[in-house]
Amino acid sequence: MFDSLSTRLQGVFKTLRGETRLTEETVEAALREIRMALLEADVNFKVVKAFIDRVRDRAVDQEVLKSLTPAQQVVRIVRDEMLALFGDSQGGLPDTASRPRVILMLGLQGSGKTTTSGKLGRWLAKQGRHPLVVSTDVRRPAAIEQLSLVAKQAGVRVHDPEGELDPVRRAGGALTEARNAGFDVVIVDTAGRLHIDDELMDELQAIKAAVQPSDMLYVADAMTGQDAIKSAGEFNRRIGVTGVVLSKMDGDARGGAALSVVGVVGVPIAFVGSGERLQDLEPFHPDRVVSRVLGMGDVLSLIEKAEEAVSAEDAEKLEEKIRKNAFTLEDFRDQLRTIKKMGPLEQIIGMIPGMGNMKELAANREKVDDRQLGRVEAIINSMTPKERRNHQLINGSRRKRIAKGSGASVEDVNRLLKQFVQMQKMLKQIGGMAGLGGKKRGGMGMMKSMMGK
Repeated sequence: MFDSLSTRLQGVFKTLRGETRLTEETVEAALREIRMALLEADVNFKVVKAFIDRVRDRAVDQEVLKSLTPAQQVVRIVRDEMLALFGDSQGGLPDTASRPRVILMLGLQGSGKTTTSGKLGRWLAKQGRHPLVVSTDVRRPAAIEQLSLVAKQAGVRVHDPEGELDPVRRAGGALTEARNAGFDVVIVDTAGRLHIDDELMDELQAIKAAVQPSDMLYVADAMTGQDAIKSAGEFNRRIGVTGVVLSKMDGDARGGAALSVVGVVGVPIAFVGSGERLQDLEPFHPDRVVSRVLGMGDVLSLIEKAEEAVSAEDAEKLEEKIRKNAFTLEDFRDQLRTIKKMGPLEQIIGMIPGMGNMKELAANREKVDDRQLGRVEAIINSMTPKERRNHQLINGSRRKRIAKGSGASVEDVNRLLKQFVQMQKMLKQIGGMAGLGGKKRGGMGMMKSMMGK
């Protein structure tokens, strides 16, 4: 989502680093570029103006201009001020003494409320909580069935009393069931409309009064940009919103909604949805988002994804193989599958420091994508078990057979084997180093090999 903005900002910083000394004029020229980049990213114009003014006040300070590393100082100032756009947002849900905790999901039709409700239920269950979900959208065809299907996939219990079509009674019934059956969270998926109207607001007010929610999360479609922010502000004014969930953050929207929501609506971003899978919901971490926008990567999120995809037992087995220099093509294939579990490859690459700009990557070599991983896996699958365990058996005739069986060329097979040998050498060198630690080994080792020649 932030690719265009990230590319523009990194270009500005590269220009600044090329200056031997900064002057007020060069800083002003850089600020003009930053302003245009933010406006083109659909950041609210009032937010942009205030942001540029704050950066200017700090960047033209004599201590910065006379610093030995003035360009780095400006980057730090921009980073600090971008973090300030998000206020004190910590992401996730704040602590509450309410039991059961009631979460009201708000938003316009099509914003992704129902899917987000299932994702949130799954996330809470992973935190050791026991969520119960209920739909109060009785007008939209199949809305209740949709939530039931999503919740089933997420492994979350659904409250769905047969024949009950009153939204308030459905929400109240879910709260009663939660208290009686020991559920500690109730997620209420409310109805939406194509636009805000009084009938919808009255219904939401009635549900709010009946269940006394501790959290009211507005689900905003990040693809709609400033329209989503405007709607969130209206919901906050008439109903009250405690946090925003930005859905569809993996789309090609320009990202301005994320940078504008706190300043315009006045409430923090709680979660972001970055894909269609149920696991593609995560607490919003401002520092990680800003680091990615500025091309600094997001190692913490990468580690978390790796830890979710790789069990401790598998990581220990892989470490042992690496230490014994016994890493085979079968292990190589397993690491490919682990990478695929972590999410879209382009998204993962964006988390690696220095790799955020995919355009530079594509210019230097063939763009690495999920299909390429599939092709590599197909080649390995076309080998016999003996060949996978000992790649040195693969002679010319075997390479032709493998290429034919996988729909690849002999050159593709040769390239894969060459990369694998190089990866083995690299792993042998770092196998005894402490830096290859814990659950992070498998995913990170594979990523390094995929990025290298």
